[in-house]
Amino acid sequence: MNKKQLTETDIRTKFITPAIVDAGWDRNKQIKEEFYYTAGKVMVAGKVVKRGKPKKVDYILYYKSNIPLAVVEAKDNKCSIGEGIQQGIDYARDLDLLFAFSSNGDGFIFHDRSTGEETEIKLSKFPSPEELWEKYKKYHKITKEEEEKIVTSDYYFEQQGKEPRYYQRIAVNRAVEAIARGEKRILLVMATGTGKTYTAFQILWRLRNSWRPNGKSPRILYLADRNILIDQAKNNDFKPFSKVSVKVNNRKADPSYEVYFALYQGISGNEETKNIYKQFSKDFFDLVVVDECHRGSARIDSAWREILDYFKPAVQIGMTATPKETKEISNMDYFGKALYTYSLRQGIEDGFLAPYKVIKIALDKDVQGYRPKKGELDKYGNEIPDEIYTNREFDRTLVIDERTQVVAKKISEFLKNTDRFSKTIVFCVDIEHAERMRRALVNENKDLVKENDKYVMRITGDDNIGKKQISNFIDPAEKYPVIATTSKLMTTGVDAQTCKLIVLDSPIQSMTEFKQIIGRGSRIREDYGKHYFTIMDFRNVTNMFADKDFDGDPIQIYTIKSDEEAKEKETLETEVLDGERVLVNPSAAFYDEPEKIRKYYVKETEVKVINDQVMHLDSSGKLISEDLKDYTKKNVTQEYKSLKDFIQKWNIVDQKEVLIKELENQGLLFDSLREEIPKGKEYDPFDLILHIAYGQKPLTRKERAAKVAKDAYFKKYGEKARRVIDALLNKYTDEGIENLENPEVLNVNPLNKIGRPLEIMKLFGGKAGYLKMIAEIEKRIYGRDGL
Repeated sequence: MNKKQLTETDIRTKFITPAIVDAGWDRNKQIKEEFYYTAGKVMVAGKVVKRGKPKKVDYILYYKSNIPLAVVEAKDNKCSIGEGIQQGIDYARDLDLLFAFSSNGDGFIFHDRSTGEETEIKLSKFPSPEELWEKYKKYHKITKEEEEKIVTSDYYFEQQGKEPRYYQRIAVNRAVEAIARGEKRILLVMATGTGKTYTAFQILWRLRNSWRPNGKSPRILYLADRNILIDQAKNNDFKPFSKVSVKVNNRKADPSYEVYFALYQGISGNEETKNIYKQFSKDFFDLVVVDECHRGSARIDSAWREILDYFKPAVQIGMTATPKETKEISNMDYFGKALYTYSLRQGIEDGFLAPYKVIKIALDKDVQGYRPKKGELDKYGNEIPDEIYTNREFDRTLVIDERTQVVAKKISEFLKNTDRFSKTIVFCVDIEHAERMRRALVNENKDLVKENDKYVMRITGDDNIGKKQISNFIDPAEKYPVIATTSKLMTTGVDAQTCKLIVLDSPIQSMTEFKQIIGRGSRIREDYGKHYFTIMDFRNVTNMFADKDFDGDPIQIYTIKSDEEAKEKETLETEVLDGERVLVNPSAAFYDEPEKIRKYYVKETEVKVINDQVMHLDSSGKLISEDLKDYTKKNVTQEYKSLKDFIQKWNIVDQKEVLIKELENQGLLFDSLREEIPKGKEYDPFDLILHIAYGQKPLTRKERAAKVAKDAYFKKYGEKARRVIDALLNKYTDEGIENLENPEVLNVNPLNKIGRPLEIMKLFGGKAGYLKMIAEIEKRIYGRDGL
């Protein structure tokens, strides 16, 4: 047997897998082959949504379920033994593993990240699970039997239920190991939508079943500052704790449970409730979890800190998407450096979080400001102080109803051009602004409000009717409410999985608050058509994208012109907005408490939309100012220096679809390019590139197909076979080269009326003959030189 002739799959089956199994690894429990650990980045081009290629390791080896130790990267025997080691090291780094192996079937290269050492070992000398586990324990300083018991404790699994994603597993394992070593303060930073609550549950589940502080099961306190956060956690991810858990919601604390959920305002903060937590002894709780700990727990003088300081003996875990580090407030100062961080950028790159587009809408009054005339009275007869009011003052101290109406019109316009039932959150300056915005949106959508008066709802802290609709708004299965106007209540913790539009009409200056708001739309729900979301910005808040502290680039930014409806095109603005507004002593009432500020209401005045700059994204996700055609030309000619180089590459690739996808992954937006040039929709990617990058006259698909139809080469086939060829050429004309190459085309009309796929292939002498015919069609479509 010549190894050089074997495929990579054969090498794995015949040499690598047997060597691993012979070393003592259980084939069914400890070895996973072709393990995909990301979902593939969501890529949006025009109206087309595609998934990028997910990351995959050839092997991942486990000591116990969800305690992985190593990756093995396999290559065929034409490659050297160490060909895949750098790839394996990258995968190991992603997955937080210490050990990486590479093999071509002759042996292994072993890279030990705990020591930095790299060695070559024979097939027969692959290390056993126990050998790697001992190295693992030494590196992580797991020295005691009770520590090992905690570290190897089982996750919670339900049959056919969800399992931790790779980054959740990293966060859980790091936290459990740190607690096993005796660490008392832990901070986990995970972007909104990445499952912080589920991660917290898995940490607590494992500790509850393995950790015995003072010889007993640990008592747990889960703290949050919103009822919805407590209820979501208790009723969903923490449901397996239902028999031993309780929500603290009255003045008397019951010490008979193991897991306690508490709204911190419910156990402190006013004279009636501030002593509830003191009904427990200081050492009653062994674990305290602080959800959304960026809020108040990090602030030295906050009510949170009183509770945390009281339960100082407990292990305390802070969970947040947006840690705060300012002169006045610091998560790191209290909890220490983050044990693990999974960012918005990484979540989008991995395909677990939704990418987003941005529409910037500039209003003339926002850009130019508003200055009242001397002695001008507002609509209620109050004299308006003489100063220049900008969009930071609008709706806070100066109200222009016409501005609110323009904003509502643009929001409604966008929904009408996309989907009027896309869940939408409109962030307003305060409660009163949220109510005026609700009214303006009602009047812009009278037809749908007539059908259901909950189409638009104000959801703010002062309105019980609105607050009761939060659960319906965030439930993907509930149609109403569709549009929610709010100020502070929905900035964080609201798991709005199907929210497709976020509107910013408040001058947000806090990066933390901005990130939290963006997080309201970051979930992906493909089953509900939610692949990405849009941010509509009326206050230049998205200038924060240029801030070094922001870690997730938008896929598009564009500005609406004065004569345009709100729909998609591409632009950018790169000014940086400075300043950080810190929330002090947060409470349930604070987030939507009306500020006692004197407002003036301007009488009728005209408000217009003005235009701005158009820009694009490059292949790395950075926003650029070039024209899309110039960018395409530069990108293509960097890869293919001449027209001849490009045509040569195009003609040698067996499947054009592979090259097209490769070009799309490099950032070429063919759907957008088609909209940039006349008759663009009639050209396939080959002609778009020829025309834009090399200045050649393009041919439409119809023109290329007509040329092939006349070619004498195909006259050798019988009448029925020529009917197949004609149908394939028509498919190419209508849909492009990708469909011509796909064998599934034989199952659709009109080809399925000619015969079944195997019958059609027999017309050309079988599958090989059919594929040869397809190759001949492609050869003639693009001609000898492609022109």
